[in-house]
Amino acid sequence: MKIIIVGASGTMGQYLTTILEKENHKIIKANRSSGDIQVDITSPESIEKMFKQAGKFDALISTAGPTFVGPWKNLSDQTFRTGIQGKMMGQINLVLIGQQYILPKGSFTLITGALTHEPQRYFANASAVNGAVEGFVRAAAIELENGIRINAVSPTVIEDSPQYFSHFPGEIPTTMKQLEFGFRKSLFGTVTGQIIIP
Repeated sequence: MKIIIVGASGTMGQYLTTILEKENHKIIKANRSSGDIQVDITSPESIEKMFKQAGKFDALISTAGPTFVGPWKNLSDQTFRTGIQGKMMGQINLVLIGQQYILPKGSFTLITGALTHEPQRYFANASAVNGAVEGFVRAAAIELENGIRINAVSPTVIEDSPQYFSHFPGEIPTTMKQLEFGFRKSLFGTVTGQIIIP
């Protein structure tokens, strides 16, 4: 399969890239400032350029999506737009634009997170945009054509990001293997419109 991984330089993206390349899938690594293709997901023009460079593909995985992380008192219209333009519209535009380039029976896999239903301090922006992305996934699955599937993977804090553990008291971290199998279910399975909890 030809798979575009947006956010391939991040913790999740690097892990998935390594695993899938070992299985002889053609991986196109897309990041803001490195990889095979540079893309800024806050810019529809940059996303369009990425897809034109990549050409037709079988699947897209997004592990990218900036949000504002910080105290409630620092939330404002401006800071809240970090997540709206990044994790929300960035991922939505990967699908809206990408549907013109994806092959029939292909798949989109987006990233959300447990913050949708288990909010934590400093993550109100992420909780809100995660919910929006999950609503989009359910709705898009009804209308995408040519057998194209769409899902979101929704982990809690992941084991390879210990710097965030203190923000998720009492949460058992999602292991990298659990994360991998969540993405595998979306990539290679038959489900669509699902929020996959590893």
